[in-house]
Amino acid sequence: MSAEAPVKLSHNEEIKAAIPTLAGTIAATIADPTTDHFSDDDNQFLKFHGSYQQDDRDLRKTGKKYIMMVRSRVPGGVMTAQQWRVFDDLATTYGNHTLRATTRQTIQFHGIVKSNLRPVIKAINDALLSTLAACGDVNRNVLAPPTPAYTPAREQILADCKKVALALAPQTEAYHAIWIDGEQLDLEKPEHKNFVDPLYGKTYLPRKFKIAFVIPPVNDVDIFTSCLGFIAVIENDRLVGYNLSVGGGMGRSHGNEQTYPRLADVIGFFPPEKVVDVAKAVLTIHRDFGDRADRKHARLKYVVAERGVKFMQDEVNRRAGITLTPAKPYQFITTSDLLGWRKAVDGRHFLSLFVESGRVKGAQKAALREVADQFPKIEFRLTANQNVILANVSDTDKAGINAVLTAHGLKTENQTTVMHAAAMACPSLPTCGLGLAESERMLPGFLDRIEKLLAEVGLAGEEIIIRSTGCPNGCARPYMAEIAFVGKAPGRYQVWLGGDVAGTRLNKVWKDVLKEADLETEFRPVFTRFAKERKAGERFGDWCSRIFLKEQSATN
Repeated sequence: MSAEAPVKLSHNEEIKAAIPTLAGTIAATIADPTTDHFSDDDNQFLKFHGSYQQDDRDLRKTGKKYIMMVRSRVPGGVMTAQQWRVFDDLATTYGNHTLRATTRQTIQFHGIVKSNLRPVIKAINDALLSTLAACGDVNRNVLAPPTPAYTPAREQILADCKKVALALAPQTEAYHAIWIDGEQLDLEKPEHKNFVDPLYGKTYLPRKFKIAFVIPPVNDVDIFTSCLGFIAVIENDRLVGYNLSVGGGMGRSHGNEQTYPRLADVIGFFPPEKVVDVAKAVLTIHRDFGDRADRKHARLKYVVAERGVKFMQDEVNRRAGITLTPAKPYQFITTSDLLGWRKAVDGRHFLSLFVESGRVKGAQKAALREVADQFPKIEFRLTANQNVILANVSDTDKAGINAVLTAHGLKTENQTTVMHAAAMACPSLPTCGLGLAESERMLPGFLDRIEKLLAEVGLAGEEIIIRSTGCPNGCARPYMAEIAFVGKAPGRYQVWLGGDVAGTRLNKVWKDVLKEADLETEFRPVFTRFAKERKAGERFGDWCSRIFLKEQSATN
């Protein structure tokens, strides 16, 4: 019997092995005034440094205009007022005058040209934040509950979030050399040519890796969509440990049934002092068992799906030096943020501001800048729902913040409709190179049309969680929504129905293709039936899961 043919590694694996510092020729290209963009290989290395090379797709007919997206790493989404001021300056000076709050509690800058890339990243580092590992085949930004209204144990959970983020950061010298010193590493030096990251190894992970912390009963980080989740178990406002979830992820590809969204499995409970050991254990399982030949099949969720929960339990126990015990009881009831002014558990105030699709711009951007200028002791917190929280607000500062916001025409109560408040969208066009259809620019209009349609069938003011993405990769977590629009082509969307408000159920495909113009025609009979058949208080996603989708499946 002949031996099996060796696995053909993906190109990304080959270039990581060749240049394990991830330096590429990035610094040399930055210094080269004759080019406005990076090579394809350097574009892959750039991701590890927190940047994607893109082009303005609205301008393609007149030739490619290369621009960079820069993503920060902000553990738990917590920023000081001074850091917000720096970010605001960078967006105005170098970007497209907007700050994009992401679904993973970070800020993205759009529209940065190559010559301004180093000043932006250096300024972020000077502000004591980073872009290292905000993208790439490494652990990305670590999420933590942003809302200070529920338990003082949140402080310990945020501290654990920061510990995990620090412990899982890559150690390459290239980041500091390129962005702080402005130097190209000598790739032929033995210490660079033979560099091996102490955690990630020479070729890092097969694909990206995502971690989140959450405090039940509020699932405001969509915990089951992450590769690794820490579900806090709190007794009498004291953190006693974490339930461990593994194997979640949203990404998929149209027409490829080997790719699919997946909810994480909860595999056991462990004490809080082992959180870093457990994080390293799960990450190295991905490192050692993930698919390095097919990047579409390279996420941890496929390792868990194919090798099983028992395999994961045994590997975590062995690698972390622990014995997972059965998971503790928990329940989730919502994924939403608390908009408006609220009292924190320490008696201070916080204000959650709705940000349409996470795009901080115009009057809202100006108002937040003025707040940061006038109230330097408050915190800015980014939520996984793309909103911004102003926290640690004293009694005396509350009135002053209200005055600033009012002067800029912003409301603190009744900020938007329930439909808009519950919605999310990825950026997609014109900046994302993967976008197949509009998302951020499309969704507000779709929401307005759906609100009007609901009012026509007697459902005015109904809350339905709606999310859109311009492609199937799932950056706005569409496969958890009650209604999801997933781009297939310009003006055409795949429609998914049946997620739930607690973030514990995947939705299912209803329409493979819906034309933008046919929104009302397709949804009117569905909403009419829902209005007649729902149980008292039943949500649209629950009704779809209970009745509508089962009928659709039976007739197909």
